[in-house]
Amino acid sequence: MQFLNSNLFGLLLAVVALAVGAITGGWKGALLGLSVVVFWLLLQFNRTMRVLRAAGASPVGLVPSAVMFHARLKAGLKLLEVVEIARALGRKTADAPETWVWADEAGDRVVVQLAEARVTHWTLERAAAPAADVPPPAPGA
Repeated sequence: MQFLNSNLFGLLLAVVALAVGAITGGWKGALLGLSVVVFWLLLQFNRTMRVLRAAGASPVGLVPSAVMFHARLKAGLKLLEVVEIARALGRKTADAPETWVWADEAGDRVVVQLAEARVTHWTLERAAAPAADVPPPAPGA
């Protein structure tokens, strides 16, 4: 529902910009309001392309540190914001609920679940700790 509300809010702001422009400046004001709306859309498109360009330069599903990535997540983040934090595209593992996974070189994984393109739940899955290298007892000891 939050996603729908943000879309309606953005649409409402665009209509208000056009209406205020038309009321205060006639057709020239409406054109100015339309220019403001188009400029805002171009800024959003530019941000999206910047995030995806940075993510495209990294291996899919790989983050430098799963623990640090996990610490920066919070409920309500959009998928684009999660990709911006990870600086990599995730691996989609399920559709219902929509689940994405990022891992680091050590094998730690962060599993992120989304609903309506927003983070609802995330977990950190630690890799099995390797057994400590304990030297065998010396003969005759």
